[in-house]
Amino acid sequence: MNDQKKNRQLEQIIQSAQRLGIELDQAEALQWLTAVAMAQGEDDISVDIKSGVFGHKVTMLDFSSDELAHFRRVGELVGFEDIPGEVETALALSGSAAQSKIQKYPGDADFFERINILAPTKEDACAVLARVIKDKVHSTLKGPTYQMIEVKFGSYLKDVIINGERIGTGGPISWRPAEVLAGEKVVESESGEPIKISWESASMDPGWCKLDWVVADTAHGHLVNASNMLDVTWESPQGDIIPLDGYLDPYFQEVYLEAESIPLFSKLAKHVSSDALDEYVTALQKEVKKYITKSINYGKAARRMYNIFRLTGEYEAAAFIRELFDEPSTILYQVWSLIRTMDDCCVEGTSITIEQLLDHMDQLIMNVIEVLEGGEEAEVVRLLLRLRDILSREETGHTFSPQAEAARAELINIVNNFFYEKLIAVPIIQGYMNEMAK
Repeated sequence: MNDQKKNRQLEQIIQSAQRLGIELDQAEALQWLTAVAMAQGEDDISVDIKSGVFGHKVTMLDFSSDELAHFRRVGELVGFEDIPGEVETALALSGSAAQSKIQKYPGDADFFERINILAPTKEDACAVLARVIKDKVHSTLKGPTYQMIEVKFGSYLKDVIINGERIGTGGPISWRPAEVLAGEKVVESESGEPIKISWESASMDPGWCKLDWVVADTAHGHLVNASNMLDVTWESPQGDIIPLDGYLDPYFQEVYLEAESIPLFSKLAKHVSSDALDEYVTALQKEVKKYITKSINYGKAARRMYNIFRLTGEYEAAAFIRELFDEPSTILYQVWSLIRTMDDCCVEGTSITIEQLLDHMDQLIMNVIEVLEGGEEAEVVRLLLRLRDILSREETGHTFSPQAEAARAELINIVNNFFYEKLIAVPIIQGYMNEMAK
């Protein structure tokens, strides 16, 4: 695309931003566009010497170290320890946490960890992974400020039924912490027969692995969903690197927390596919399609479109979404974190109480009052207060009432409408969404 066409697109986006009341400064936008274009190239990793973090140059443009101490504290909970001669790890921030310079009001605390296991055979590596994950569940099961919610480990070998829902062959196995510690879970076959799945058998094909917690963030006065997505590799005695899920993830969305991880990162990065960028963008496109057609969430769709646009050269569209998430009104993105936390309070035996959830809501209500104005503020605060009133009569560890679910759905709808209206106001983005929805 020539410079004249780019400038014309940028001018259209600036006009759209002005109509929506979004402060998009043309000089600052051009500065970012220049920086992100220059960041492309072979030497694509950048290290922040002062803080010790590192990552892809384009990703590092969006990272702020202001909350680094907080994320490192959460990282101590969700991250895995090195075991000399057996397990090597590199923990990173991902998602909105890795884009804290532009994400004024981040949602969840998403982490990503590369775990490289040195073992004689792949089977031995799988056994080590099963052991360290089970140890992690045991050590972080429950505490005054956190509660483990779920572990994804292993893949179903046949179609199964769980709570009336069919899960197809190859789908990830979701384990409750108690099931992990017991070493087995029971599901149903399509004919209704019970099927026992052992933790040991699941380890033979671990698939993609993920652990989830809900954490009380005492520094900011709210609850946050914390997750750690694992990319596990086996290093053979001959030095071969084999991903246990069959795919070595690229590094376009991670900010690694410790410079000491550079040797491991560098060793693994050599084995990332030459088609990794195309594969990453394709995966993001599938998620955009999901969030605008099935599991409607235009905030999450916007985050993924930003990553697509900045990696595929649609920098002008990326610049608009970048500014959108720096606006005070995008505090509404935190509503999604609240919605997920409500589910976490329903888990039997949870240490996360209704009182903590209400404290989280109180903080969110105060923040909304502080940063929003006019009818938008009044409607959101009304819905939050209504939901808070209903939740104050609910019980921890029990499924929420239909009244609570209805209030939650109404709140979700207004947040979706907010992001949808902002996105379709830009012709480039609206056209892209229409194409993805086909």
